[in-house]
Amino acid sequence: QVHLVESGGGLVQAGGSLKLSCAASGINFRLHTMNWYRQGPGNQRELVANITGSGVTNYVDSLKGRFTISRDNVWNRVYLQMNNLRPEDTAVYYCKTNYKGRDYWGRGTQVTVSP
Repeated sequence: QVHLVESGGGLVQAGGSLKLSCAASGINFRLHTMNWYRQGPGNQRELVANITGSGVTNYVDSLKGRFTISRDNVWNRVYLQMNNLRPEDTAVYYCKTNYKGRDYWGRGTQVTVSP
């Protein structure tokens, strides 16, 4: 059974940093692209970044330079380093992967950025 658990969210002031973590189980982790999404208040869920099993990364253009996605294929974790956070980054951040044609999501971790 695929299981994704996010952690690392919290309350931070604008300009601060947070590093999110997603622990994955139930899949051959190194073979799977991992994704970070977010959903802000009143907004649709949107892709933030993803990383292939071999480490190729992709970012939403608006977040390039502030956010960095990485992974550890030994510990089956994917990370999202977020720097210079802004109030508009406030959202629930989700980890997602696809396994055998089905999307699996974690429950999310709340990130709140105060002005």
